[in-house]
Amino acid sequence: MSDLSITDELFFKRAGLDRSRVEGLVGEALRGADDGELFLEYRQSEGLIFDDGRLKSASFDTAQGFGLRAVSGETTGYSHASEVSEAAIGRAAATVRSVLSGTGGAFAEPPQKTNRSLYADENPLPGIPFEKKLAFLAEVDAYARAKDERVRQVMVTLSGEWQAVQIVRPGGERTADVRPLVRFNVMLVAAKGERMESGAFGAGGRVTYERFLTPESWKSAVDEALRRALVNLESVPAPAGEMPVVLGPGWPGILLHEAVGHGLEGDFNRKGTSAFAGLLGQRVAAPGVTVIDDGTIADRRGSISVDDEGTPSARNVLIEDGILKGFIQDRLNARLMGVKPTGNGRRQSYAHAPMPRMTNTYMLAGAHEPAEILASVKKGLYAVNFGGGQVDITSGKFVFSCTEAYMIENGKIGAPVKGATLIGNGPDALTRVSMVGNDMALDQGVGTCGKDGQSVPVGVGQPTLKVGSLTVGGTAV
Repeated sequence: MSDLSITDELFFKRAGLDRSRVEGLVGEALRGADDGELFLEYRQSEGLIFDDGRLKSASFDTAQGFGLRAVSGETTGYSHASEVSEAAIGRAAATVRSVLSGTGGAFAEPPQKTNRSLYADENPLPGIPFEKKLAFLAEVDAYARAKDERVRQVMVTLSGEWQAVQIVRPGGERTADVRPLVRFNVMLVAAKGERMESGAFGAGGRVTYERFLTPESWKSAVDEALRRALVNLESVPAPAGEMPVVLGPGWPGILLHEAVGHGLEGDFNRKGTSAFAGLLGQRVAAPGVTVIDDGTIADRRGSISVDDEGTPSARNVLIEDGILKGFIQDRLNARLMGVKPTGNGRRQSYAHAPMPRMTNTYMLAGAHEPAEILASVKKGLYAVNFGGGQVDITSGKFVFSCTEAYMIENGKIGAPVKGATLIGNGPDALTRVSMVGNDMALDQGVGTCGKDGQSVPVGVGQPTLKVGSLTVGGTAV
């Protein structure tokens, strides 16, 4: 079945909506508006946590609802409800029309049509019985505990969701998308004497559970989580000060996402609150730095066939060879800035209005071998994995904690260090990139981005990078 057929079944057959009457309500609600839509959503989700040798938590949830939006100039009227009925949509229509008093704008052109689907529409949740999922979690737990006598605690999580959305615009214009999403994660604690350290590894994407339930997949995940924990057991306090920093490939792209990507979102730039505002066409990064936001990569966690306004996702070049080329846009900010939407209008659920958000954001590969980059550093830090961080969008200042990092001594990877934080300014750090590796990698599919109280799945990536100088906050005394 097509995505449109699946969502028609959910909303116009099972929920009992009459399509022609709903389309009439939408048309009447948005008469005189500049833009807007009815967003219908149905979502199933589940999560299992296996901790301390037993099933600690299991949840399953089904939710549905709608959000109706009317846009006039910069003003948005938004009403939502978990009751999917003509009466509820009618009440919402009366509410959102309040922002249209005295207006009569020309309604914006609809999004471009597409038949592209970047992932299968199969619901991953019922594909494997609950008993088999539980047996799988117990098997992972047993393998991790038997792998090394230093393992003291194991937590394994499995989660998934199936989201079906349909966007209805005036005139009967309809777009649909059906999105699977799964995630598998292993966290363990290892001990050496009185010292205990943790390590974690996760993977996910817009696929079914079977991708991660093969022994080759989940055993490698456990092995990697254990390796990280054992590395941390041998770590020494991190030094502090200004020094060259080499960032590893893949997940360290989260720093690029946070410190740079948010500053390239259209709303911050339209309002002049981004550190990149007013710099379009100017050099904002070192030569060789090209940053992409690409929602079109098949099966990736951050990918979307269409965004939550119905615009097809795209491969958007944000920075090319150091020059700022564009921003990521939803429909509202694109219209106000006089540019085209980029397929980045995203929302957490029907209860939220869309805004410009990243999909899969990464830096393209360069020409240098990773070993060559490391060999160029006499003394510095090699940051391989990151935990949490904070960023100020206006100034670009960031603070990120490293969960796996090493000293670099005379071009060689040295002792692992604990407690290292990277402190800097995103736009400034881009200008200090002196070497870009040829090993670009995307993360394993675990990213979640928060903005204005909304969370959406995202992807990140980058090659090995050398930043000439960053402030490293450490714990060595």
